[in-house]
Amino acid sequence: MIGRLFKFHGGIKPAAHKDESANAPIRRAPLPSRLIVPLRQSTRATAGCIVEVGQKVLKGQRIGEPDGLLGTAVHAPTSGTVVDFGPYTMAHASGLQTRCVVIEPDGEERWIEHAPFDYHGASREASLAWLRECGIVGLGGASFPSHVKLGKGAGIETLILNGGECEPWITCDDRLMRERAADILAGAVILRELIGAREMVVGIEDNKPEAIAAMQEAAAASGHSVRIVPIPSLYPAGGEKQLIRVLTGIEIPYGKLGADFGVQCFNVGTAHAVYRAIAHGEPLLSRIVTLTGNVEDAGNWEVLIGTPIEELLPLARPKPDTDRRIMGGPMMGFALPRLDVPIVKGSNCIIAASPKLFPPPPPEQPCIRCTECAKACPAELQPFELYWFGRSKNFGKAQEYHLFDCIECGCCAYVCPSHIPLVDYFRFSKSEIWARERDKAAADQARERFEFRNYRQEREKAEKAAKLAAKAAETRAKLAEAGSDAAAADAAPAAEDPKKALIAAALARAKAQKAEVTPQNTDNLSPETQAEIADIEARRKALAGADGVAAPRADAGPAAAAAAADEPRP
Repeated sequence: MIGRLFKFHGGIKPAAHKDESANAPIRRAPLPSRLIVPLRQSTRATAGCIVEVGQKVLKGQRIGEPDGLLGTAVHAPTSGTVVDFGPYTMAHASGLQTRCVVIEPDGEERWIEHAPFDYHGASREASLAWLRECGIVGLGGASFPSHVKLGKGAGIETLILNGGECEPWITCDDRLMRERAADILAGAVILRELIGAREMVVGIEDNKPEAIAAMQEAAAASGHSVRIVPIPSLYPAGGEKQLIRVLTGIEIPYGKLGADFGVQCFNVGTAHAVYRAIAHGEPLLSRIVTLTGNVEDAGNWEVLIGTPIEELLPLARPKPDTDRRIMGGPMMGFALPRLDVPIVKGSNCIIAASPKLFPPPPPEQPCIRCTECAKACPAELQPFELYWFGRSKNFGKAQEYHLFDCIECGCCAYVCPSHIPLVDYFRFSKSEIWARERDKAAADQARERFEFRNYRQEREKAEKAAKLAAKAAETRAKLAEAGSDAAAADAAPAAEDPKKALIAAALARAKAQKAEVTPQNTDNLSPETQAEIADIEARRKALAGADGVAAPRADAGPAAAAAAADEPRP
């Protein structure tokens, strides 16, 4: 057990703005007029629709089948009727669409039958499958499937609960820890048993004294060994790698995960959802969302997944000068392209912005290489170098300077005296590199298909030649056994050419078939008919020449007679 805290490089201390929304208790948002439930809850997790338009559904009923290892089930947040299924704009800066199930609530909130899950009496695999069926994902923002993050049940020494919530304005985890600390720790105990960790630590920023006190009281009452550790308020101390560094001293490099070093981290909201899934059999249908910013009634609401933001934000009563809405925090969030997008499992905050509260950024000026961005970078990068490489599209050099170590926290842009939107350049560089890698992968795949096609054609050609050669050899063997000199003479040149051998074999088969032909329907004939047939055969033989060629008819003309007599024509 490590008894002291560590520091990470860089970091900033922006104005917290926590008090605006942290003082009011969690309120339950009313049912919206419709719920738009995306089947893609994150970039990694998708689900297939298993309901039809017009179908009645109950609260908690599964409406999306998990697709792939990273997929989780999707459920109806309330009872009602499925009124549509199709593409709807997702809560993303791109404004792209994804498949959604639209449910019209009936107001009855009728549940499916659900019961606690006995994870003590079930196998670990069955418990993970239950969490997947309940749609449990990380509620810290990434929405990574929890059943995958729990790993193999071995190799994890320390389980960390992330209660840092370092980004300004966001207070949903703060209120959750204040009001439901016992449930959070109960879920953390379940996670620890499933993951096989020996030690459990909860890291909470020291600007949340009420949450720290509530968690300490719940820990003392739980009877489990868990440490509640206040950490310095420094953005981005709530980042997973930064929190692991502060609590354990372990530095997680890019491309590695905490599990590779015996540490795993879960959000406090995820632990609470795990508790509800195991202790009550409830799938993940709602989450706590902070509504704050340029509003008259900031606070935290428990919101059903799929609630349109245009019906949710009025609960906080935005002021008239609100000009845009930000999903997430001001450092890593994004401006919503439209307001009919739904709340998803990763939505933790909606900020109403105004020109006074969030002034437009000053014009971008040239970089003066002051290195302030490098001093603030928690990943110990050189953002000013990455900026030049990204601007000049020298993406190879940007990768050499560890572009993908950037966590896009925005510290560099926050301290830049030239007001350069550095994170935008880094995102551009990453997207270009990913696009080029996709193009290269597609080209490599096309080349492999072309090369395999050529190989297949050559193989088929060789197989066909081998078959022809085998048939030719078989034909020669049959002709040799028959002892036919003529057939042997015909097959001799065919030995040199498989096609000629096949032709000779076909001719031999035709002669044999012709020789085997016998008159049909000649049984049980009357004596008169038999005599007539015998007379016809006698005349045919009489007309046949000495060499077996039929004599010409009398009316065939002199040319035919001359040909029959093998004489030259006059």
